[in-house]
Order: sequence, then C-alpha cells, then structure tokens
Amino acid sequence: MRILVTGSAGFVGAALTERLLARGDEVLGFDNHNDYYDPALKEARVARFANHPNYTHRRADLADGAAVDEAFEGFRPERVANLAAQAGVRYSLTNPHAYVQSNLVGFVNILEACRQHEVGHLVYASSSSVYGANRKLPFAVEDSVDHPVSLYAATKKSNELMAHTYSHLFGLPTTGLRFFTVYGPWGRPDMSPFLFAKRILAGEPIDVFNHGQHSRDFTYIDDIVEGVIHALDRPAAPDPSYDPVAPNPGTSSAPYRVYNIGNDQPVELLHFIDLLEKHLGHTVEKRLLPMQPGDVPDTWADVSALRRDVGYAPSTSVEVGVERFAKWYREFYGV
Repeated sequence: MRILVTGSAGFVGAALTERLLARGDEVLGFDNHNDYYDPALKEARVARFANHPNYTHRRADLADGAAVDEAFEGFRPERVANLAAQAGVRYSLTNPHAYVQSNLVGFVNILEACRQHEVGHLVYASSSSVYGANRKLPFAVEDSVDHPVSLYAATKKSNELMAHTYSHLFGLPTTGLRFFTVYGPWGRPDMSPFLFAKRILAGEPIDVFNHGQHSRDFTYIDDIVEGVIHALDRPAAPDPSYDPVAPNPGTSSAPYRVYNIGNDQPVELLHFIDLLEKHLGHTVEKRLLPMQPGDVPDTWADVSALRRDVGYAPSTSVEVGVERFAKWYREFYGV
C-alpha cells in the first residue's frame, strides 16, 4: 500500500516507517524536524531508511495546509498514520501555542486532506494522558475522559472528537490509539528513560516525582509498532451494536474506533530505575520530590478491545525492553 506517515523522524514514526518499508509498502514521510529536542537524533532515525527505494521524505509542517495538500495530491495515500504532534505534558504548561498549531490546526489539515483524497483509513496517535484526573484502574476506552489535567491531554481528546466528526459526516474511517509510555531504542530524549540514563551514566542525582510512588504502563516500541500496523490494516467500521441511548465512547455508528495501546503491565517507576542501573552498570542518587502539575500518579492500559479487534499482543517484558534500551543508548552515545 501507499502509506503517508507524519512524524516520520519521530520515535514511533521512524520505527513504523522502517517496518512498513520492510514489508513492501511505499511510504511518504512528513516531518518538520523541529528543535523540541535534538534534531540530530531525528536525522539519525531517518538515515536508517532515507535511501530506501520505496521511501520519500518531505520536510514540512502539519500546520501548513498547502504543504499537507501538496503531499496528499502528489502521493495519493491509501492509508495515513498521523503520528506527528507537539508532545510532552510539562512543555504544554509553558508553550501552549505550539500544541494548538501542531495538534489542532495540523490535525484539521490532515482530516481535510484525508476527506478530499478519499483515504481508506486514518490511524492517529492519541495518548493515555486523556484519562487525566480519572483514578479507576486499569484505564478502559469505555471510561470517561472529560477531565484532562494538561493542555497536551486536552488536544489529544480534541483529536478524538474531531476524528469522530469526520467519520460521522464524511464516512472517513478513523482509529485513535492512546499510547501508554512508549520506550526503547531511538526514543525521545525528553522522556524519563533518556533523562535517567544520561544522569545515571554521568553520576548525577535524578529527580523522582510523587516521591517515587508513580507506576507507568511502559510499552516497548516494537509492541507499539506491531499494534499500529495491525490497526492500519483493519479500517474502522460502524459498530452494529452501538447504542445511542447508552453510548460506548470507544465505538460509534460511524466508522470510528478508539483503543488503548499499552503493555497491560504497570511497572513501579523505582523498579524501572533499578533496571536501568543494573543494565547501565551504575547506581544513582534519587531525589524524591512532590508530584508535578499536569502529571498523574498511575497509568495502566486495558487493551482488551485492541486484542479482540486487531489481534494486538504485546510480548516484550520491561526487563527485556530496558536491557535493549540500555545497550542501544551506550552504543549510540558512545558511553
């Protein structure tokens, strides 16, 4: 198939692109290579597949509607994986306009282009952050997500609402995937595995918020990519059992789906740090601090709907995943 991947220089986007090319798809990558974190890492990710005969790369911004339209017009994608976004909960507290441009304006541009060019299926990245102030565990797609605690979460919830509108009005099949704490080789330097690894190897103390009481549904990158591909290959369809009197937030009478995509195995943050120390060969001082604004104490993905509908089956334990990440980190940074 011809698949357009936005955010193809990003963590998940690059890993997905590599897998799609390996199975024979033709991919157009779309990424603005912004400097939210080190652009050199983005360049290194793209270098893994930049010369593949079935790959084309376009450097442009999702908020540039003309650039988005040109990409669709020239490539004519059959599927779209929209993984580009302004990421990060804490960054949204100080740079809210970046989230509006990328996650709202950019997403409208993608939806419109998908509609105009009759794309067969749009799969887009949502986030576990949409559960916000919800404390019921595990988080299920049937749960309310009406109490976000960061602007980033609010934009991701908005994406789901916007997607449903296009599915309802125009019959565009859309699937939203709520990612749960993705980690692994080639990951994002602003996320905790990178931050911890850098400080552990430098012999510097690390800040552990919520006094170390956090737990996260850490999900290894290979499992995430497998789930995204399974979703791409199965366009959303109307739910024949959808009841408008008692609606299920994860389905619709329109061709619309929302799923959790996680490991379904929450891990205490302190245990994750212990594993990093073990595989990096150093111990570290831990400064236990209060919880930060916009953060949540625990995440845990109920992935039963994704298992049922697309055969999703995460298989990488945190012990294996951390070991692979630590090995890659040492090799990539030469430490």
